[in-house]
Amino acid sequence: MGIFSRMFGSKQTDSLDVGANSREAQSATIQHLRTFVAGHTGCEAFIEPPTRVTQTTMVIVADTGEWTRRRVPDTIAGRKVAQDLKIPVFDVNLSGYPSRMREWNEKNRKGLK
Repeated sequence: MGIFSRMFGSKQTDSLDVGANSREAQSATIQHLRTFVAGHTGCEAFIEPPTRVTQTTMVIVADTGEWTRRRVPDTIAGRKVAQDLKIPVFDVNLSGYPSRMREWNEKNRKGLK
């Protein structure tokens, strides 16, 4: 049983799942987030609400401003993932993105030109 299933119940049917909601994709997402948090200090999670073109996502920002974004099933699931990772979690609509993220983006964008 994967972490998504353990943490907030399985919504899967008896048929094989494919794509972003498959167990493999969920496991890969959790592993990516764990690896990012383990390799960076001062990580915080920011939950982004779903839009017309994307589902709910979670952005994890390190104290350096480096960040990663992954889809999560919903806001509750994102909060549970952050709790499992032992990092603070914020609603991006209420808190906004941290300035260090914008600064990191700007610094690294200049380096690409």
